[in-house]
Amino acid sequence: MATKPIRKIDDDFLPGKRHPGRRMTEAQFEAWIDEDTRAEWVDGEVVMMSPANYDHSDIAAFLNFLLRYVVERKKLGVVQGPEYTVRLGQLRRRRVPDVVFVSKARMNQIRPTFIDGAPDLIMEIVSPDSNSRDWREKYFEYRDSRVREYWIISPMHQHVEAYALKGTEYVQIPERRGRLTSKVVKDFWIKTDWLWMRPLPTMEFALRALGAIK
Repeated sequence: MATKPIRKIDDDFLPGKRHPGRRMTEAQFEAWIDEDTRAEWVDGEVVMMSPANYDHSDIAAFLNFLLRYVVERKKLGVVQGPEYTVRLGQLRRRRVPDVVFVSKARMNQIRPTFIDGAPDLIMEIVSPDSNSRDWREKYFEYRDSRVREYWIISPMHQHVEAYALKGTEYVQIPERRGRLTSKVVKDFWIKTDWLWMRPLPTMEFALRALGAIK
C-alpha cells in the first residue's frame, strides 16, 4: 500500500511529526495536521496531545452518546467530538475538545474539518498532561470567545465543574442533589456519580433516567 506523501510547506518544514515548541502558521498547521495526529495550535505553537487513557476515552464516549441522543431527539443542533477541531480565530487558537454541541443558530460555523467560532457547549475530560490547559487556559479562552457553557471533568479527582456564560463572565452551575443540569441543552443532565462508576452505567439506564426512553 502506498504511503501518504508528506506535504512540503516551506524550506524549514521537515517531514515527520513535531514536538511541542514547533512554530508554524495556522495555514501550515492546517496543511500538516491529519486524522492520525492529536495536536492543537496555540498562537503559532503546536501542542502535541498524548493519547487518551481508558477512563478518559470511556467518559468522553458516554457523554458524547447521551448528549447526542438528547440533541438529535429534540432537533437542537449537532454534537461532535473528540477529534473535531474548534477554531477560535480572534484568539489564534485551534482546540480539540472532547465533546462539542453546536445549536441550530450557529450551524453556519460548521466547516468540513472544524467549527469556525465558538460552539454553544464544550466538555473537556482532564488528563494528567492537560490539567492546567483545561482548568485555566481553556477556561479563559472559551469564556472570552463566548462559548455559552463549559464543563470540566476530572476522573483523577472525581470532580466536575460546569460554567454558564453570564454577560462576559462564567458563573458556575450549581450541582443539585448530585445532578448537574445544562443551561443550553434543554432536558440534558447527568448524575455526576455516574462518571466514577466502573463500569459506567449502561446507555439504556442513563437514557431511562433522563426520560429519553421508557
